Amino acid sequence: RSSNNLSAGLCYPHLGNSSCRRIVRPPSVYVLLYIILSSISVLTVTLNLLVIITISHFKKLHSPTNFLLLSLAVSDFCVGFIFIFEIILLDNCWYLSARWCMFFSVLCIIVPTASIGSVVLISIDRYIAVCDPLHYHTKVTVNRAKISVFLCWFCSALYTLVLVDHMKNPAGFNSCIGECVTFIHPVAIVLDLFLTLIFPVSTILILYVRVFVVAASQARAMHSHVAVVKLQGSVKVNKSELKAARVLGVVVVVFLCCLTPFYIVSFLYSTLSTFYFVKCLYYFNSFLNPMIYVFLYPWFRKCVKYILSLQILKSGSSEANIM
Repeated sequence: RSSNNLSAGLCYPHLGNSSCRRIVRPPSVYVLLYIILSSISVLTVTLNLLVIITISHFKKLHSPTNFLLLSLAVSDFCVGFIFIFEIILLDNCWYLSARWCMFFSVLCIIVPTASIGSVVLISIDRYIAVCDPLHYHTKVTVNRAKISVFLCWFCSALYTLVLVDHMKNPAGFNSCIGECVTFIHPVAIVLDLFLTLIFPVSTILILYVRVFVVAASQARAMHSHVAVVKLQGSVKVNKSELKAARVLGVVVVVFLCCLTPFYIVSFLYSTLSTFYFVKCLYYFNSFLNPMIYVFLYPWFRKCVKYILSLQILKSGSSEANIM
């Protein structure tokens, strides 16, 4: 009987002591977790696909800011597939090949890195739009936004290749069969901490503090009868930009709230279940982003109706006035 209990707690019972131990949970808990994670995965892929189709299809939305949002939506779309691998690892067992393990490891680096880079670019875009509105349209163009997005993904891919070069073969490093663990050199870990947390988060916070300081000063100026005449032109220029800054500010705050716990837990001693929770919270941000657009962007809701009613299949639908 004790032998049967031991086998039930192994990823590959027929391999005996060579197999990794699996996390044993009540069947009802497994079913609940599978339903929750599967639903989040499907919704993350679907909602971000709607964002991708919306910004790509409607020409009225082909602005520098929206192309940066498109980059974020593509990375969030990919996160939906990362959730599939997380579902496989629910019982702490890897049932796929070593190549799939390496693919999963690479995906877990390149996608979040591109996502962080996209949020930094969005913060820079809002900073220029609010703090230097007169030169915004000359400094920030569609072509420059596209080049920035390309460089963001290229640098993410290059950075991933550098880290992967420091990774040992997952199958060779695993302590038992049924594990997907990649070893990264300690120097690479320190570099990763600086490049994916300290530097980008500091940049985002500094830029957005400046944005909201300027926004607050303009709000005070609008209530001042003396300043209204002097600032009337600049307020008119900045009104839509300030609204966009507020919406994207919500995106940035939610992003930081989901990102920070993951890194805190990663570098502190924690249980496997705690680490798994904060990792899913980190990925859950990709589900939240399109939800923010739904509630705060009227044009996005209008575009979703166009897509779901298949009106985008009509000729000339890309020219529709959805603003």
